[in-house]
Amino acid sequence: MPLADFPLGPLQTNSYVLHEKTKACVIDVGGDPAPILDYLHTHGLELAAICLTHLHFDHLYGVAQLQRLTKAPVYAPKGDALIADTEASQGGIWGFPKVEPFASTDVPLGETTFADLACKVLLTPGHTPGSVSYYFPDEGLLFSGDVLFYRSVGRTDFPLGSTEQLLTAIRSQLFTLPPTTRVFPGHGPETSIADEKANNPICGDFS
Repeated sequence: MPLADFPLGPLQTNSYVLHEKTKACVIDVGGDPAPILDYLHTHGLELAAICLTHLHFDHLYGVAQLQRLTKAPVYAPKGDALIADTEASQGGIWGFPKVEPFASTDVPLGETTFADLACKVLLTPGHTPGSVSYYFPDEGLLFSGDVLFYRSVGRTDFPLGSTEQLLTAIRSQLFTLPPTTRVFPGHGPETSIADEKANNPICGDFS
């Protein structure tokens, strides 16, 4: 399955495009989606879904524009409705711009499909109350948003964040995946479940 990563927006949020045949799925859109649109056009792809890991502003800046130009549905975590009216979600915090509003539906938890790709949506709260991770078992890929990073974890000092929930989610939902699973976080480099279980100083065996 082809995969492309575009670090977008003021916080260089990893915005991913994955596709099979003629349909594509995008995970998070952190800024101007022009590179994503160029990629879709170059590869002759129809955007079938825009999937959001959580509703923090730096993962949302390009969602409305991408939705408007492609007519693709947006799937957002139901639990993050609790923070949808906060600055952490709408932007305007720390001098960053506001997020343009967009329409979305609740992402289904458990087994589903996006762009004809089998996916398991995992509830991984802690960074936000409804944060989810997207696991594609056939490809062995996990998109962890701001839950699990290379040798680190997501911050929990935003509204309704919880360190206890975050660590529990990582250990019960993510570290139980196959060790060879490749992990693509919301910021920073790729890692793997095996690497983080062994070496993450916060939640792995190294801690």
